[in-house]
Amino acid sequence: MAAPSRTVQRLKELYENLPLPAGHVIGMAVDLLLDRLHPAPLPGSRSLHRRAGALLVFAGVGLNLWALQERRRRTVGRFALERPEELVTTGPYAVTRHPMYVGWWFIRLGLGTLAGSAWTMVTLPVLSLAGHPEVLREEALLAEHFDESYPAYAGRVRRYLGFPFRRPP
Repeated sequence: MAAPSRTVQRLKELYENLPLPAGHVIGMAVDLLLDRLHPAPLPGSRSLHRRAGALLVFAGVGLNLWALQERRRRTVGRFALERPEELVTTGPYAVTRHPMYVGWWFIRLGLGTLAGSAWTMVTLPVLSLAGHPEVLREEALLAEHFDESYPAYAGRVRRYLGFPFRRPP
């Protein structure tokens, strides 16, 4: 059997490093299903939904790309999202310890707004809270891996853009 082409290999590597939390994929599917079964339109005009939704999606994609770029800048050799070589505390990581999660929140809100569906406003908080234990596990691993620098970083930078899920220092 022939070895996979370079393009296939690069696509596989890209997919493995996509910051796509399973909860958001499930959430988007649930939003679509709920909207089909029982539409819940957002108030306001369709043009307002389109503008606000596009702005939110753009902000979320931009935040995710910025966070990935910041992580890649500090990687020597092959980039592996789940195996950081050093603790990144600059760029979006200076504002939130989890910029990619926050970016996906913006994307989800934007897609729901673009669709004119209020279901995302219900499912996003529920699924984000359900995914919070995974974030805590990630933080525990980072604290173990970067035992010298992570506690100070966690005391300085909020977990989610100032949301109240931060442990006191």
